[in-house]
Amino acid sequence: MDIKEIALWVIDVDRRLITLKAFKEEKILHPSIIAKENNRSIQNISRAIHELEQQHILKPIDDKVSWRKYILTEKGKKVLHEIENIYN
Repeated sequence: MDIKEIALWVIDVDRRLITLKAFKEEKILHPSIIAKENNRSIQNISRAIHELEQQHILKPIDDKVSWRKYILTEKGKKVLHEIENIYN
């Protein structure tokens, strides 16, 4: 998939869109912070993070098994930029 197709894939499911857009304001995030700020369950956001990780949009900043924090990859930055272009 190219960047535009991935952006449309993210937009297709609101949990993915909410999760990715959270990284617009913060560089490093934990799922619980995203969940709390968006009135979502941690499980819902964790699922979105897992989906975004599989597409190489997000990556953990460390090797912890639990309580991981995440950052955008370069690909993730491009996808977020494409989403902003779609909405503007």
